[in-house]
Amino acid sequence: MSFKIISPEINVDAVKMLSHLDNDQHRRKEARDRELESIIKGDDQRLLLIIGPCSSDNEEAVLEYAHRLAKLQEKVKDKIFMVMRVYTAKPRTNGEGYKGLIHQPNALGKADLINGIRMVRDLHYKVITQTGLTTADEMLYPENLPLVDDLVSYYAVGARSVENQQHRFVASGIDAPTGMKNPTSGNIKVMLNGIYAAQHEQDFLFGRAEVQTQGNPLAHAILRGGQDEYGKNIPNYYTDNLQEVIGNYEKMGLKHPFIIVDTNHDNSGKKYMEQIRIVRQTLVNRDWDEKIRRYVRGFMIESYLEDGRQDIPEVFGKSITDACLGWEKTEKLIHEIYAAEKREV
Repeated sequence: MSFKIISPEINVDAVKMLSHLDNDQHRRKEARDRELESIIKGDDQRLLLIIGPCSSDNEEAVLEYAHRLAKLQEKVKDKIFMVMRVYTAKPRTNGEGYKGLIHQPNALGKADLINGIRMVRDLHYKVITQTGLTTADEMLYPENLPLVDDLVSYYAVGARSVENQQHRFVASGIDAPTGMKNPTSGNIKVMLNGIYAAQHEQDFLFGRAEVQTQGNPLAHAILRGGQDEYGKNIPNYYTDNLQEVIGNYEKMGLKHPFIIVDTNHDNSGKKYMEQIRIVRQTLVNRDWDEKIRRYVRGFMIESYLEDGRQDIPEVFGKSITDACLGWEKTEKLIHEIYAAEKREV
């Protein structure tokens, strides 16, 4: 084998103690986690927004965004529940490029995963304790789950991971909402099979031991669009797409049917301004079709302090991965969603 060990084995308990919630902080987080669970189960009809930067590359900028988002959450809390994207591991199509805070604590520096793990925990901890928000992250590396499972409140399994059996099985043991994206091909059946696997008991090897999970009833769908064999975008937020997914949800007997529309990626063709139109069209679909309103109750939105993206971190609060909505447009969009939900009373 060509693996070269370049660090001591990680002591998970020691790493967790570096950014550890005290009793009061833990109780506040648990209260928000219960609200989130009620939303997924349909007992709470507020819209869920999984919102924030494409990648959390700069602690200062992420915390500035978090403080702004927390103030806005307070204004719209009767109709909208927000979980902040604190995405710290980024999938790369060909293995090159910025791989997230866990790989590179300094976006311009070399890989330093041991310090990266500490910084990942510290960033989630600071968002939670400084703002009262709870956080979401992508489960790119299932084996890293024990390093953050006491802090992260929402997990996403990405388009490149949803077909992977380890991701599906590990998701079945998570006691938090876990969104399963459709793959880059746009194949809805693959995503639904992933949800089915995550919702049911599984036996497998994890952490050098045989484990058994109870299934995660809070696993659900994230529609992010796809691409055909020629690289053409195939959005899947239109009325017929939503009805097809709903029909399959019912046919498969999946628990707590809940659908999130990812407004960026292949739904928008990575044109960040399209996120506004996609939200608006989905709100119209929710008004038009009662079943869509009952099932489609969330958006995943990529936003940061500044519009767009940059190749290297020169502008404070501007994405170095996918282009994001800036704060001004984000704030207006959330108020627009809020107004639409208020009209439905």
